[in-house]
Amino acid sequence: MRVLSVASEVYPLVKTGGLADVAGALPAALAAYGVDMQVLLPGYKQVMAKLPNPVRMLEIPELFGTSASVLACRIDGVQYLVLDAPELYDRDGGPYTDAYGADHPDNWRRFAALSRAAAIIAEKGIERWIPDIVHAHDWQAGLVPVYMRHGAAAATPTVMTVHNLAFQGQFGADIFAWLGLPQSEFGMDGIEYYGDVSFLKGGLQAASAITTVSPTYAQEIRTPAFGMGLDGLINARADVLHGIVNGIDTEIWDPSTDPLIEGHFTLSRLKKRQVNRTALANKFGFADTDGPVFTVVSRLTWQKGIDVLAEVADDIVAMGGKLAVLGAGDPALEDALKDAASRHPGKIGLALGYDEHLSHVMQAGGDVILVPSRFEPCGLTQLYGLRYGNVPLVARTGGLADTVIDANEAAIAARVATGFQFSPVSADALREALRRAVRAFADPRIWVRLQNQGMKADVSWDRSALRYTGLYADLLAPKREPS
Repeated sequence: MRVLSVASEVYPLVKTGGLADVAGALPAALAAYGVDMQVLLPGYKQVMAKLPNPVRMLEIPELFGTSASVLACRIDGVQYLVLDAPELYDRDGGPYTDAYGADHPDNWRRFAALSRAAAIIAEKGIERWIPDIVHAHDWQAGLVPVYMRHGAAAATPTVMTVHNLAFQGQFGADIFAWLGLPQSEFGMDGIEYYGDVSFLKGGLQAASAITTVSPTYAQEIRTPAFGMGLDGLINARADVLHGIVNGIDTEIWDPSTDPLIEGHFTLSRLKKRQVNRTALANKFGFADTDGPVFTVVSRLTWQKGIDVLAEVADDIVAMGGKLAVLGAGDPALEDALKDAASRHPGKIGLALGYDEHLSHVMQAGGDVILVPSRFEPCGLTQLYGLRYGNVPLVARTGGLADTVIDANEAAIAARVATGFQFSPVSADALREALRRAVRAFADPRIWVRLQNQGMKADVSWDRSALRYTGLYADLLAPKREPS
């Protein structure tokens, strides 16, 4: 079974968030089930610099006003297809923003080009490799199923995965004329969205199947509270909606071998984790390592509940804890955390930006990983926390609810608890969850049991890859005529 995966970022070539981790881990996970997945992504400047011996495989003479080609490169057993279009992607800054943090004004063109290139590959193939299925990720690849249904690959099944419904690729109606789509697409059953164009809406409308990255999120987005204006469409297509929880790459995230942490440890050698706790304290300038160390690795945004975190920062210190935060985002929230750190030197530490090395140290050395998101399609940081004995404390939403078993009395007694959940996302609810975590931390027997259960949890891609394989097989199965 041949599958073309289309994503705007893929680890290890380029990463801004969890999408890259998922798109990067899926090919290897699916290979175990006989799926040959190749991955198409844009040829950003940082991607082109990392390609070892790329081979030019396909020329696209005209692609939104520029010429382009598809390069192939194999890294660690995965075949990457890179859309080489310097006019679109050879720029300073990140995948979506310029060097000053502003969106590229032609993002619609850059990601429409990615989608059109995917449709061309679906039609022509790469040499003799022609995909049986095309799997598109998030709004940046949302036009893939739309272009395909108007071309020679219309019969090829497509999967549209929503990693975060809040980001929809919405642009003014004036771009429609440049997309090369029939006028019929600018309507209710196409990519028109309240008079504008929505790439994600188009993908949700046209795809053969829709997936989200957790079962709970799949149900949440059918409601007005989480549907971001698309719940009507999603409910209309509920028969093709599937929630498949993400996994993590357990070779990269392995505390027994991780080269980015200070000391290696396992479930049976949990005491060796202490050296990482000391390293974390040194990184953030903590005066001592008494009390639980709460860690946050996150975008600093309203969605992630960082405003609520800032509101309870003083309470964490009052409870005897420390707080270490790694991330960047809303300047007002960054300032609120800076203020908290200045009020509590040696107890609250803040590292602005993103540092992959430091994120591993924080998972290996922290006691509690905090994820107070208002909505969270899946979340990966809590999975890393489970793997590393960094007990998750999460909001009861989306994939967080699916992957963390709350340490209530019954779950603790049954020895199945892996962390703490709270709801709603408010300062009061978070404070109570923090109190429960502090009380549990004070009882070494309970705390070690929580760490043990978390580290035993299967957070790999195995089960999820099997679900995707089954979905692909169903899409390829001959359709029976109704009797």
